[in-house]
Amino acid sequence: MKRFSAYRIYEQDGASAGRFVELALDDLDPGAVVIQVHYSSVNYKDALAATGTGKVIRRFPCVGGVDAAGVVVSSSNARFKAGDAVIVTGYGMGVDHDGGFSEFMRVPADWVVPLPQGLTLFDAMAIGTAGFAAALSIHRLEQNELRPESGKVIVTGATGGVASLSIQMLAQLGYHVVALTGKDSEHAYLKSLGAAEILSRKELTMGTRPLEKAKWAGALDAVGGETLAWLTRTMQQNGVIASFGNAGGIELHTTVLPFILRGVRLIGIDSAATAMPLRREIWQRLATDPSTGLRTGLRPKSLAQVAHTVPFAELPQVFPQLLQGKLRGRTVVEIKPVS
Repeated sequence: MKRFSAYRIYEQDGASAGRFVELALDDLDPGAVVIQVHYSSVNYKDALAATGTGKVIRRFPCVGGVDAAGVVVSSSNARFKAGDAVIVTGYGMGVDHDGGFSEFMRVPADWVVPLPQGLTLFDAMAIGTAGFAAALSIHRLEQNELRPESGKVIVTGATGGVASLSIQMLAQLGYHVVALTGKDSEHAYLKSLGAAEILSRKELTMGTRPLEKAKWAGALDAVGGETLAWLTRTMQQNGVIASFGNAGGIELHTTVLPFILRGVRLIGIDSAATAMPLRREIWQRLATDPSTGLRTGLRPKSLAQVAHTVPFAELPQVFPQLLQGKLRGRTVVEIKPVS
């Protein structure tokens, strides 16, 4: 196999710094399955790792990218064969195992999910870790008895990748979705995704009481910090919150009163370490069109509406834009196959 291009992250002067390099297959971490990557995507975690903004990388050097979709080149595991279309997201990719920002990757077979029927490789990365986290959040909320008739569901950080896809999925299932955003220019976009109401963060009064007026049956929170604390205080009786992000901070200052007086439930969503049986189930839901009448379907109605594509060569330009909040939805990286 010829040498190929990868975006590798190094430690320089105590901080992370990434650059394009030429690698051979033997330069990659070991794994039973070799995949030619067709698409990857850029997640908040990727931007933190590549810029050194967050202490995300657990070993250097490491090829970045927590997501990849492509075609198997070779496999020493009988479950996969050359030509199989597959998805890999999460686990240690881009953190302590070489990830998806590479024309080729090598991973353990236990990390690999066959591409479900109904999705293309592009679709899989337009969904990616973000869409998987959104679907897993909805799945956990449903397990905690959230239904469309329960009441309003609020989605915070609404223009982000996870939130944008969450809004689509929830609306398709019949939920009344309230989108919370600090970007007033994006209200029309959020309405087009299916949000029934828009709540401007700039006009939001969070209050200071241990319990505020009960408003939400469910919540999907990408922000954390003060916003998550406010959510705990404004949930309805037996309301349930799925927490999957910390764009607004990692501290949580609240009281026990929402939990013991209203029965509020706070569920942490860790998409990276999801066990394979549930992982496959969630991907199957993501491949299933809810318009067919199947209640389990979570396939977003218009991935093109929330995803834009950048060529591999422009990958470094995406990281600062994402961290500065200048992007909305999902960024898919088109990684050209080696000739």
